[in-house]
Amino acid sequence: MSQAQPRRPGADDQQQQPIKYGDFFNVSGDLAQKPIAPEDAAMMQTAEATIMGQTQKGGPAAAMQSAAARNEGAGFVGHRDVTDVAGDQGVTVTETDVPGRRIITESVGGQVVGRHEEPTPVSLAPTTGRVEQGAITIGEALETTAQTAGDKPVDQSDAAAIQAAEVRATGSTVTTPGLAASAQSAAAHNETVDRDEDKIKLNQVLAGATAKLAADKAVTRQDAEGIASAEQRNNPNADTHPGGVAASVAAAARLNENVNG
Repeated sequence: MSQAQPRRPGADDQQQQPIKYGDFFNVSGDLAQKPIAPEDAAMMQTAEATIMGQTQKGGPAAAMQSAAARNEGAGFVGHRDVTDVAGDQGVTVTETDVPGRRIITESVGGQVVGRHEEPTPVSLAPTTGRVEQGAITIGEALETTAQTAGDKPVDQSDAAAIQAAEVRATGSTVTTPGLAASAQSAAAHNETVDRDEDKIKLNQVLAGATAKLAADKAVTRQDAEGIASAEQRNNPNADTHPGGVAASVAAAARLNENVNG
């Protein structure tokens, strides 16, 4: 495994100035001088989960989350802040397949912040994404979740399911500020809050989901299975939430099969 090694600043420096990208990663130019912001970390968490199934321990997303939390706690950045480099140029996690393994490259604003190799997973059959007349879309299924489980505090399993849904709806693995990043940010925030009434709820993230998606498509059985798998992998009980994201998408897929079958 080969990964960019962060250059951690001293404790005294951390208290007097924000932790910047240049302090943690081997980057240069404008990015090196930018404070690591919470939304940057949320986008990287979503991108890692999209490609690798979960956020990697000790990876760029974990490092960025730690730095962003310190910056926010010290008052250097706000909870919803995103750097202009990450916001304008995006956060990406890409894979290059070679015989028997794949190379994962993680970047912010086009600059590499991490790279490693892992065995090639079994590939899933592609879906057509063909939209039938009257079919329920992924965005509409997410909006349904805002009604059926809207009062549920967002957790990591919800965020994983939402990011999987956004990837399938848009067909893009490039993570920019949007629905999945907001869900990941909400989940990270909720982990630091004790009272449920103070946590961010699903209806706050998923209300108007269709308009927040860059693209949309009709829900298929393959979409439902992929989204359910993402939710289960990130649930301590390896289950899906009744009325939650996976359940709503599965219901939409069944309805679409009945209408178009």
